Amino acid sequence: MLSILRKLARNPKTLFLVDGLGALLTAFFLFVILMPFNKYFGMPLEVLKFLAILAGMFCIYSFACFFFLSDNWHAFLFAISIANLLYCCLTISLVIYYYQRLTILSLTYFLVEVILVSGLIWLEIKVLRK
Repeated sequence: MLSILRKLARNPKTLFLVDGLGALLTAFFLFVILMPFNKYFGMPLEVLKFLAILAGMFCIYSFACFFFLSDNWHAFLFAISIANLLYCCLTISLVIYYYQRLTILSLTYFLVEVILVSGLIWLEIKVLRK
């Protein structure tokens, strides 16, 4: 883990690529798997669509930062880490609110997503501190 952190500290723009790919994967799962097979997950379609659109916006932002930023990346990385944190808080709140409707499959998906995004936030904060 320390070697990954060192590599990211040397090339912090890579975090934007990782973040963008993660957001793309999230949007894909929400649109292609959770929405069409909603009866197996239980989260309302409107909520899934909203989360997918947010993930798509984060994806565009992160890829734009990766491809177009040169030196002034600190504020942009801070912004996406805050956005990721808010996304996790929103996801946890929605899981709590709709808990009675959700299946174990849905709970597992959202738990894994929050854990992965939280790990990414942790990495982003570590890189920002260096």
